[in-house]
Amino acid sequence: MRDLAQVLFFLLVVRPLMALFIGLRVYGRQHLPRRHPYIIVANHSSHLDAVALLGLFPLKELKCVRPVAASDYFDVNGLRRFVSRTFFHIVPIRRKGISRHEDPLAPLEKVLRDGQSLIFFPEGTRSMTGDVERFHSGIAHLLERMPDVAVVPVYLANMGRSLPKGEVILVPFFCDVRIGVPISPRGSHAEVVEVLRNAVLALRPEEAYGG
Repeated sequence: MRDLAQVLFFLLVVRPLMALFIGLRVYGRQHLPRRHPYIIVANHSSHLDAVALLGLFPLKELKCVRPVAASDYFDVNGLRRFVSRTFFHIVPIRRKGISRHEDPLAPLEKVLRDGQSLIFFPEGTRSMTGDVERFHSGIAHLLERMPDVAVVPVYLANMGRSLPKGEVILVPFFCDVRIGVPISPRGSHAEVVEVLRNAVLALRPEEAYGG
């Protein structure tokens, strides 16, 4: 039932919204691997980001792609929890209050080992300025465990103009999804996050607003 609810939501709501209201333009769709799992790494400035990225996939593949999201935001009430899990199939992770005995990456590793892909926003929160902020090292730790999983860099342009952080009303604005060639970065954690951030920034068009 959850899979059916998600498919109907994207078919009847998300796709018409993105095509008609947002005017979503996609570049480099051919770079998406044909087989799961892999990790999409993108800049983050709007709740539209995950919606737009999930909208790239055929309806039958939606169940195979899961956005990584903060449980301290999406678990604050029953409605938000229901919507995020039913329509977006998020993988909730904790950002605060993690004990040394907990492994916050374990749910993400399990998703990948189960053959599903992840949507990952390494900035950790939505940018208010449109700039691509510093990437946190969690993605590097995950790739250290799963070195054979490819990473697809993606740059999202103008999402924050259409739905800024803190707003709930959409503003019509042309938004872009720019998909890069899959990469498999190696090195120290610092080197990996630098390579990933640079790969995302390399997709940014001139004079684009990242949010």
